[in-house]
Formats: sequence, C-alpha cells, structure tokens
Amino acid sequence: MSELKRLNKYISETGICSRREADTLIAEGKVTVNGTVAEMGLKVSDADTITVNGKSLKAKPKRVYIAYNKPVGVTCTTEKKIKSNIVSAINYKDRIFPIGRLDRPSEGLIFLTNEGDIVNKILRAGNNHEKEYIVTVDKEIDQRFVEKMASGIPILDTITKPCKVKQLGKKRFNIILTQGLNRQIRRMCEYLGFEVTKLKRVRIMNVSLNDLAVGQWRFLSDSEMAQINASIADSSKTQERSTDHNKKAKKTFKPLSHDGSKASEKPRDKHKRQEQSRKPAKRLSGTLSLKRK
Repeated sequence: MSELKRLNKYISETGICSRREADTLIAEGKVTVNGTVAEMGLKVSDADTITVNGKSLKAKPKRVYIAYNKPVGVTCTTEKKIKSNIVSAINYKDRIFPIGRLDRPSEGLIFLTNEGDIVNKILRAGNNHEKEYIVTVDKEIDQRFVEKMASGIPILDTITKPCKVKQLGKKRFNIILTQGLNRQIRRMCEYLGFEVTKLKRVRIMNVSLNDLAVGQWRFLSDSEMAQINASIADSSKTQERSTDHNKKAKKTFKPLSHDGSKASEKPRDKHKRQEQSRKPAKRLSGTLSLKRK
C-alpha cells in the first residue's frame, strides 16, 4: 500500500506550489480527490486521483539535491518579489528551495532541494550536523578570542554550544558549528567587540565547497547523498526532540540575589512589593456577630 501523506504536502511535492499555497487551494475548493472536493487535513496516496483547478496532478518530479556557491548579495528566499532571491539566481527549471539560509552579506555553500523531509532533518539544532566557515574580522585576534568563541557566547537568550575554532591568520579564523542561530557568527564576534568583514561557508556535513566557483551550482553526487542519508537516518524531524539544551537550561535557571529576590526583578518593583507587604489588611465593612447559629 502507498504511503499516506497530508494532501497539502502531497501537492507541494509535485512542485506546482508550496504547502501554504496548497492549503489556500484546498480551502477555496479547487482540489478534488477521487471526484470529491477535498477537505483540509485529508491524507492521500499515489493510488488516489487528484485534480487541482480541474487539471490532474502531474507525477512527482525526481528528487533534486543541489550544492550552490552563493555569492554576496543573493538572498536565501523563494519570494519572487525579492529580485535577489536565490531561486532566480540559480534559475533551475523545476521548483526548489534552500535548506536553511546564508545571510545576504555572506557567501559560500548552501543546499537546495525539492524534498521537504530532508530539510527538517538537516536543520534541527539537536541533530548536531557540522557547518564549517572561514571568517575575517576587522581587528587582530588572539588565543583568548579563539578560546572564548569556542567555549560559548551569550547571544539571543541562550549560550552558544561549544564549537571548534582555529586561528588562520591575524584577522582570520576557521569555525565549525552544530547550531544555526540567526546571524550566529556575526553576533558572537560583535559580543567580543569585533565586526565580521567576510564570512564564507566552506562545508556542510560531508560536502565541501572545494573548487566550485562563486555563483555556480552542481548536483550532489550519489555517494555524497548516501553519506548524508546515513547521517540523518536517526535524526529527529520535530522541534521537541532537537531542543537547544543550552537555551532550555538558561530559561529554567533563575538566579537569586543576596536578599533572596529574583535577580531580574527591578528595584522599583521589589520596593513596591515590600511596601504592599507592610500595609495593614483592609477592614471589611459590616458588623461582626458573635451570636451562635
């Protein structure tokens, strides 16, 4: 028996639209399954006959996996209204989308695909897949900088996971992350008083940029995909199983000040609370009766 999938996902996998766009089509009654107008949440398989806007759904395209050397200035979005979007830059014949993102001012390796499941497995922070970068900053760095970057930096309400950092020159270093926080490397450097002037991703998991020219792309090889699939075989697809434990620990730990109050409590709020505790209780109106009932 064919695998059952939610209708919106099944439609999106044919490449005609995104899941969100498929939801809109279903809600507007433009999708039928076996001759009946489809409802949201319906599950279907290859055995079902599906039409969209009166036309039979075409067969699913062959799965595509692309490695692209993104230039500075290209935006990792599928939004066509953004002229610098990555899809237009690659100009591939079928619908594809990036796995993760690389900031517009950054360059280097990024994957694109038409398969949704692999995206979640690669991106989840708890799955610990390595991404390697070469970074240049505006000032000279030293061993202390390297050690601080490697041990963890407080940004975005969490402390970054320990990572591998190696100095390559007076202002250049190599860093290997297993996280994907927003502008993570730039924020880490900013916290230490440095500004990133160049950031290049040179490796994702087992795939390296090597001699792929800036602005060029290639298909991932069968051997590369075999290694990727082997490494994500046990990866979680849900956010719950891949929780950032550093962030979770920081949220659950609430340090106390010397007088026992919460360290984050504002002095004005603490004073107000203490004043309220000293106020006498309000006397209730009415007469108190001592007669036994």
